[in-house]
This record gives sequence, structure tokens and C-alpha cells, in this order.
Amino acid sequence: MNREGTTPADGHRRAGRVRGWAALAFVLLAGQPALLAPSRAHAQSSLQPTIILPSAISAEAATQAALPIRVTPADSVPRNSFVRVRGLPPTAALTEGYSIAPGSWAVSLAALPELKIMLPAGTTGRSEIIVTLVSIDGSVLAESKATLAIAPAGQRNERTLARDAGAPTSASILRAGVGEGAERNVQPPQSGIQLPPQDRERALRLVKKGDEQLAEGNISAARLFYERAADAGLAQGAMALAGTFDATELAQLGVRGIQPDPKQARRWYERAQQLGASDAEERLRRIGTK
Repeated sequence: MNREGTTPADGHRRAGRVRGWAALAFVLLAGQPALLAPSRAHAQSSLQPTIILPSAISAEAATQAALPIRVTPADSVPRNSFVRVRGLPPTAALTEGYSIAPGSWAVSLAALPELKIMLPAGTTGRSEIIVTLVSIDGSVLAESKATLAIAPAGQRNERTLARDAGAPTSASILRAGVGEGAERNVQPPQSGIQLPPQDRERALRLVKKGDEQLAEGNISAARLFYERAADAGLAQGAMALAGTFDATELAQLGVRGIQPDPKQARRWYERAQQLGASDAEERLRRIGTK
């Protein structure tokens, strides 16, 4: 017996009890891993995607305006999800995505960093934009809203207008149906050099989007896409744009309610000819000099 009045056997019994309780606790906790530490998978499952969008977006008619949409965190978004944008003016168009209804567009997440709104002249006022993150099965994952305020087009010259991130020229102001009879004396853009493959591919995508808008009957949006392709130096874009003013082409397309404009048709057929369109000369002869 030691000075504390305990024997070595007592010490061994206490140590055994401690070891027994420790072993029991380990067995219990091993069956409940969540009690040991928060599960990483559980923490990740609690993350929900969020749409980051300014509460107010200012824009000006006859220009392009950035539409800054960001989805975060990226790893919380199911594969093949997309963004649906609603509430845009019916005459507006997005530089990326596809129109699913007047004022509504579907845009892939990869296209969001470059997304812009194209606004024809005469499009003014305020509207509420609703941006929704949608999974491939149609489930709504997140939603955000913003107010789009569009001011009338300013009195700026063509050089200033061209600097505004590829904004439409004054020709698109006329073609939007505003200011008929008040056409400015604007010369067609000068012929450019041979398009690099990536620029040509980008311009062809613009023409394709214009074709899609034309098929939906959205002439104003189609013209904006065609003009961007023509300004990039693609003859096909100039030909398509000219066709939207050509009475014969409009009739063949079955487009009704659009007033032909031979002067604009000639202007863009001449531009297409400068860019190397072989069939532009025949169409110029067909519409005559009037």
C-alpha cells in the first residue's frame, strides 16, 4: 500500500475502467461519423447557386449595353444549366443565346462574360429584367431581378458611336423604324482585309443568329446581327441585311408588314459587292437606280 492508501491493484482497475470507457466511446463514435467533425459533403450540399446582378442597369437607345450576370459558386451549378432572361423590350436582342419568346432569351453560362443588350433607336423607358438560373430538367435554381433604364439616343457623331463597344451605326437608327425620311448621309464602311478564320467564324455566328431572329419575325433584331457581321467584313452579312430591305427578297421570305426600302437595299448590296459577294451585282441591277 502506498501513501495515498491505494494498492497497485486499485490503480490497475482504474486504468482498465478508463480504457474500457475510451473503447466504448470509440465504437459509438465510429458508427456516427457526423459526430466526429462536420462532413465536407454536407457542407458542400448546403451551398446554393446565386445570381449576381446589378440592381440597376443604365443604357442608351441605338447602342449596346453590357448585361453583367455572374453565377456563383460555379461548382454548385448542375451541368448543362442555363440562364433565362425575361422582361427585355421586345425590340431588343442579346449578343449571345437564343430568343425563346418576345423579350425572353436563353443564354448558356459560358456566354455570360461577353453578354450585351443590343437596343435599337426608339427603345426607351424602364423595364424589370428577371434573370433565372434553370437546370436542364427545368428546375429553377436561383433568380434575381434588375431594373433596365433606357435613355433616348444622344446626338453623337458616327465616330463616337463606333467606339461604344461596337454600337449600331446611324443606319440601324433608320432601320429600326424611327425617323423615317430623316436618313443621315452616311457612307458605307470601307472594304476591309481578308478576315482571319476566328473573326470569320464569329461573323458567321452573327449571321446565323440573325437568321434565327428573322425566322421568328423579329426583323429589327435580325438586322442588328446582320449589320454587325457586315461591319466585321463578311459579305454574307451585308447580303442578308440588304435582303431585309429588298421587296423581292421579303416576298420570297414570306415577310409581311415590313416596308421595303430600295435605297437601303442598294446601299448594303453595294457594300456586299465591295466585300466580294458575286451575286450582289445581279440584285443591284434588279432593284435599278431608284
